[in-house]
Amino acid sequence: MKEQINVGIVGVGVYLPSATMSAKEISQATNGVWSEQAVIEKLGIVKKYLPNVDDGTQEMGARAALNCLENTKVNPLDIDVILCIGEEWKEFPEFPLTTSACYIQDRIGAKNAWGIDLQNRCCTCVSAMKIAADMLRADESINTIMICGGYRNGDFVDYTDKYMSMMYNLSAGGGAIILKKNYGKNLLLGSKIISDGSLARTAGVEIGGTVHPFNHENVDWGYKTLRLFEPVKMKERLNEVSMPNWYKCIDDSLAQAGLTRKDIGYLDVLHMKRSGHNSMLAELGLSPEQTVYLEEYGHVGQIDQILSLKLGIEQGKVVDGTVVCMIAAGIGYVWSANVIRWGTGKD
Repeated sequence: MKEQINVGIVGVGVYLPSATMSAKEISQATNGVWSEQAVIEKLGIVKKYLPNVDDGTQEMGARAALNCLENTKVNPLDIDVILCIGEEWKEFPEFPLTTSACYIQDRIGAKNAWGIDLQNRCCTCVSAMKIAADMLRADESINTIMICGGYRNGDFVDYTDKYMSMMYNLSAGGGAIILKKNYGKNLLLGSKIISDGSLARTAGVEIGGTVHPFNHENVDWGYKTLRLFEPVKMKERLNEVSMPNWYKCIDDSLAQAGLTRKDIGYLDVLHMKRSGHNSMLAELGLSPEQTVYLEEYGHVGQIDQILSLKLGIEQGKVVDGTVVCMIAAGIGYVWSANVIRWGTGKD
């Protein structure tokens, strides 16, 4: 009988820029439509991160990857695959069509690896972890995979657009996580992903693609055109399916692990408005001490899960035996969940 292959997390790395934007500054950017108090209490943003001049998504991903290597002491020559989860908004104007995974491979000295870019919006990290686990189990030649990337979609936010308040939290940073075959601890035990293609074009950047390219008339404002193209349709559909899909992902991934909601010890969750965060904790029967609310960081896209895991470990909320439920959602629309048993607890 073939030995069952387990997949474990070796460690994580994070990069955050030095510049930040406060709730007061967000309020000012909305021309006072949102007060500082409302930004903090309703949107749940005390501050978020802004990219510096040299903080492109590729470079932030590389810096997070280097931090991950430093934290884990993994030899970059032992990395077999790099799955880059960095956003498609890359260093501009020179490098929009370059492969980020290859750039990071060179920056970190992973000469024996091959790389590929993956994209699932803010769901990419959780999705990439499932892909990595499946690759590790299926391919005998692959033993170590690094998932990494950078995020700075906040560049596109128009704070005067009343429909965009759900994206005022968009932050900047990079993250990296290493998965290893038969690591024996920090095991990824279950994953579930659901997508709803009817929402594929309800949100996105309006200017800069082949349909609405940049020209001399729109170049000055085209970079602030992250929009809800169909806000009513999007809101109505999300109200109908979003939370049920999220809870199905959670329950199905737990079932794969032979667990239930009562086993969750830490909720590794992306940043969302405060009421939604609290509602999810209540539904899952969790306390605020069993998660980290990212009000001091904002929403670093698909990096949130790596950041939350790092903070959970540092704050003693993720310890040996803790069942971590890692969840994400991305416009398009996609929902996902991973279940991890931290440490060397039973698998």
